[in-house]
Amino acid sequence: MTPVMPTYARWDLAVERGEGCYLWSTDGRKFLDFTSGIAVTSLGHCHPRLIEAVTAQARKLWHVSNLFQIPGQQRLAERLVAQSFADTVFFNNSGAEAVELSIKVARKYQSETGHPERHRIIGCQGSFHGRSFATLAAAGAEGYLKGFGPVMDGFDHVAFNNLNEMRAAISDQTAAILVEPVQGEGGVRAPSPDYLKGLRDICDEFGLLLVFDEVQCGMGRTGKLFAHEWAGVTPDVMAIAKALGNGFPIGACLATEKAAVGMVAGSHGSTFGGNPLAVAAGNAVMDVMLEPGFFERAQRIARLLSGRLEALLGTYPKLFAELRGSGHLLGVRCQPGLTAGDFVARLRANGLLCLTAGENVLRILPPLVAGEAEIDEGMGIIERVAREWPAA
Repeated sequence: MTPVMPTYARWDLAVERGEGCYLWSTDGRKFLDFTSGIAVTSLGHCHPRLIEAVTAQARKLWHVSNLFQIPGQQRLAERLVAQSFADTVFFNNSGAEAVELSIKVARKYQSETGHPERHRIIGCQGSFHGRSFATLAAAGAEGYLKGFGPVMDGFDHVAFNNLNEMRAAISDQTAAILVEPVQGEGGVRAPSPDYLKGLRDICDEFGLLLVFDEVQCGMGRTGKLFAHEWAGVTPDVMAIAKALGNGFPIGACLATEKAAVGMVAGSHGSTFGGNPLAVAAGNAVMDVMLEPGFFERAQRIARLLSGRLEALLGTYPKLFAELRGSGHLLGVRCQPGLTAGDFVARLRANGLLCLTAGENVLRILPPLVAGEAEIDEGMGIIERVAREWPAA
């Protein structure tokens, strides 16, 4: 067995440095990175503002624990509250931890408001919420659960983007609904425009909490700070991570005062969550993303990329079937005769890094700082590989 536990099907590619939208391998090759570390490095690699912020903090203080007041943590929480539906924020280290706490908040809310029997969470098929026992059970994907049984109880699953199934699944034990406003791993699927609003109406009718998992689709990935903003709907609880630290491990659970009624001293904790280094990175990310024009520019570039991909589908209908997603979280569903993983491997050989997702989807995640030149370069590689594909 290898010294590093072999749980990843790693590419034959070792990287040693990055700058902006590019990575360089240890053998000197240059790659345009449209993976963004799986929707993490939204400001690109080695952004100077982040380098400056984390370096300055590292010279002062790394860690003290949450027994102390941490000024940077307070500032980041205040900024997230000011830019969202939330009244309060808990910082942890990852998306899975943020979703785990979201589940705890939902159960605790029902218990504190006189309904301890309400403990079940309804999730959606095709979702992904993390690799912990609770988050695996929340998603219910058989491929991730195999061999790790028994599966944690307390979760029910319905089809994504189906309000009738969601309503029918509610019981006297239901505490909350948990969804990704845009599914990532499950196939880059954005719901119909009225879906999130319908979920909000259902939760209000039955006294449930609405929980959004924006670990992948949040922090600007769709062209607004949070993906649910496009629908004009607010949740009660939300998990974020990934791009919040642009690669520095940090996650957060955001909640309204009403939802967080039971979250008092001793109800939750984290050794490393929100430590000075992590929140320095988070505040630097917010500094950049909240600059005037940042999201307007990102939306413009996203429209350019979507247009080029739509044209690609029209040119190569034997290879590609459907464009999915939103903003800089895009997926191209491949035709049955083309395996997305094979196409990604060919792109990588030509200098472009992309990903796959469920349902045979080519997943494209450029950094939010990518410009027209990087989109032209990336699409040029995609078009060339498609043109040279045998079945094209």
